[in-house]
Amino acid sequence: MKRAGVNFLLILTIIIAFAACAKRGTPDGGPRDMEPPRYVRAKPENFTTSFNSDEIRIHFNEYIKLSNPQQQIIISPPMDPRPEITPLGTASKSIRIKINDTLEPRTTYTINFGRSITDNNESNPLSFFTYAFSTGPYIDSLSLRGSVKDAILRAPDPFISVMLYEVDSTYSDSVIYTRVPRYVTNTLDSATTFQLNNLKQGTYQLVAMRDVNNNYTFEPRTDKVAFADEYITIPTDEEFDLTLFSEILEGKFERPQVKAQQHLIFGYTGLVVADSISITPFDVPTNFEDRITKDPVTDTLHYWYKPFAERDTLKFLVETPRVSDTVIARLRKAKRDTLLFSVEPQSTLGFQEDLKIIPTVPLDEVNDSLINLTRSDSIAVPFTGTYDRWNNVYRLSFEKSEKQKYQLTALPGAFTDFFGRQSDTITAQASTPALADRGNVIVNLTGVESFPVIVQVTTEKGEVIAEKYSTGNNVINFNNLKPGNYLLRLIYDRNENNIWDTGSFLKRKQPETVVYYPEPINVRANWDDNYTFDASPAAIIPPPDL
Repeated sequence: MKRAGVNFLLILTIIIAFAACAKRGTPDGGPRDMEPPRYVRAKPENFTTSFNSDEIRIHFNEYIKLSNPQQQIIISPPMDPRPEITPLGTASKSIRIKINDTLEPRTTYTINFGRSITDNNESNPLSFFTYAFSTGPYIDSLSLRGSVKDAILRAPDPFISVMLYEVDSTYSDSVIYTRVPRYVTNTLDSATTFQLNNLKQGTYQLVAMRDVNNNYTFEPRTDKVAFADEYITIPTDEEFDLTLFSEILEGKFERPQVKAQQHLIFGYTGLVVADSISITPFDVPTNFEDRITKDPVTDTLHYWYKPFAERDTLKFLVETPRVSDTVIARLRKAKRDTLLFSVEPQSTLGFQEDLKIIPTVPLDEVNDSLINLTRSDSIAVPFTGTYDRWNNVYRLSFEKSEKQKYQLTALPGAFTDFFGRQSDTITAQASTPALADRGNVIVNLTGVESFPVIVQVTTEKGEVIAEKYSTGNNVINFNNLKPGNYLLRLIYDRNENNIWDTGSFLKRKQPETVVYYPEPINVRANWDDNYTFDASPAAIIPPPDL
């Protein structure tokens, strides 16, 4: 009996040890859950008519959470105040919608959840789930489809609101500034297409917005807008393409501030260009002089004046082509700006690039004879110097050779500033790369509907690397570009002013057409790359990511 007991204990110990070993390591949890939550039921049921409840419960087969509900969940027509939607930040098997608004009679409402409903564990989204109900006897069932593109960029921003305003006796173009739309949806994430559902028959204005403040009204200072040229009659089978743009506001100025002695700054919003702005001071002596320069970074004008005046205020009449305003600057004691100079670029100088001398105070005189430009072999390089008064930049244009180091020396007195002060010695140097380190791009245009056109090489963000203006030539050469991937686009310059022009909603003006080459172009060192570019507007294809 004792031997049997010992054997039993020995066997039991081995079994326990084996089981302990078997438990070591990470257990296999099985395949990853890839299934989104499933809708089970709702109270009131989805597509309920004669709706009269103030609360909706939507149930799912598993625990869910709401991701980014403020942008993803679209209610059409909008409710004000918005309903309370829970859960927010916690998991639940149901969504509760508490309605705080008085609903309109005989109206179909839709709540599109976008991709906000996800399961709690793996965040698998239940895409574009919609709950709809009607306060009338039937659910409106008409729909409208289309797409949105950006006027100048290769792809629109995410979360573009697409809206319908009912055209009735109260409609005017100003409603997009003051009233919420009748129907609204969202392109969601990076999609460029939209669909408005559960619409009733009628006539509408179709509008899209990058609604920064998420308030369903157009604020030109921050929002982008797109619109259909004609009113839309629903039902329709037509699909609508909308072009999103930022409006250029008429120049509006803030009260000027003291920057330094005899130096004021005028902040502004909108479009301000050199030949369309005047700042006229009141009650100044006959020998009064002033100068205006544009800040290179911010929406600010720098205003310089002389002689110095012992006074508390200066009053100005500020005028643009469509805006006239009187502003007052309150003066205070301040130090005068120090005259300093910077030179750009400071290292590599592109073959099509000018050498720029940038003073901190505008210039009155430039003595080119005191400016010397030499190569690394000490040979003098002829140049043409021009001073841009508006941007306060002195440019040296000259013919460049590869792998050369250029030395700039401006002797004392080469520059005299607005206040009569002269420059000290200025030195700088910059080098050109080897031609073999650069690449050339030859663009063969086809399908051009009309000239002139602007052809540009840009970064993915739309920064212009190089551009050419063509009044009839279908072959465009971009030489000595830095290797890399770029985008290629063409602008139809309809008004022949050498720049891209945006649109205006109130003027019913669409932006000038921009066509992108359908894929990135690759610039290779020491290589000529040829591209055939179909520039017809019908060939507009959003290019893929770089």
